[in-house]
Amino acid sequence: MPDFSPVDYAVPGFVALVLIEMLWAWKKRPDAYEPRDTLTSLAFGLGSTVAGLITGGLFFALFLWVWQYRLIDFGPEWWAVWWAWPLCFVLDDLKYYWVHRFGHRVRWFWASHVNHHSSQHYNLSTALRQTWTGALTLGFAFALPLVLLGFHPLMIAICGGFNLIYQFWIHTEAIGKLPRWFEAVMNTPSHHRVHHATNPRYLDRNYAGVFIVWDRMFGTFEEERPEEEKIRYGIVKQLGSFNLLWAVFHEWIGIAQDMWRAPWRHKLSYLLREPGWTHDGSRETSDMIRARWLDRQGAAEPVANENPIAGEEHAA
Repeated sequence: MPDFSPVDYAVPGFVALVLIEMLWAWKKRPDAYEPRDTLTSLAFGLGSTVAGLITGGLFFALFLWVWQYRLIDFGPEWWAVWWAWPLCFVLDDLKYYWVHRFGHRVRWFWASHVNHHSSQHYNLSTALRQTWTGALTLGFAFALPLVLLGFHPLMIAICGGFNLIYQFWIHTEAIGKLPRWFEAVMNTPSHHRVHHATNPRYLDRNYAGVFIVWDRMFGTFEEERPEEEKIRYGIVKQLGSFNLLWAVFHEWIGIAQDMWRAPWRHKLSYLLREPGWTHDGSRETSDMIRARWLDRQGAAEPVANENPIAGEEHAA
């Protein structure tokens, strides 16, 4: 593992903010927290940390090996090249956008990412619902272009850590919309509430980590409209259980079952196509759910298939 992880140093701050939000919820929104749900989120966070300790060192060693073949050499004192840090942070956030988008649009990735969306509550503890099985998706490969560009793996790890720290505070209903200029550029609680919603209009929108400009650029942005409808959180087909192991592995189990039952020519599609896809049309993808909703609204705008390589039980 890298020698320094900013997330480790932020943990006391995370705990303090969760406690503060709990006090707010006790006075303003008693339904914002549910004890069993919060305990599940905390268990997710602990398990994710352990999984990271097991696999992180291997991936870091791989990145160091790839770094030998970098196209740009920042020199032996790469850490002192000041302009490389903000550039790395921005490029890492762009990388995060695409990792996150694949996490919703390719079922193999979704099986890991669904963990983060499995709560029907939206509070700071939800941010701790991180995957235990991310290594299985090989999503780390999205960072390899940054390594080949010359960014040291430790620099990438530190920038990624600060990216995760930023994303913690946006998992709350305690903060409404922020100043317009900030909402235009940065990811905010308002934008991220949309991302966690299961309402058809919000499905598969606002993938950003830090900069919401990526969603605006790539056509996946949706504004929060609390005056029109209340947000519903979780996944379209809710877990209905606080069983931790089921929450962690249910989508992997679902993939295995679908691939086992499917005709040979469709088996791989259950792994690589969007969540909710079936060869017989017996379930709906997020595109289908959103299109049906638009039809009901009398909207004629087309809905493109956003699978980057070609929702479910799908979250927004």
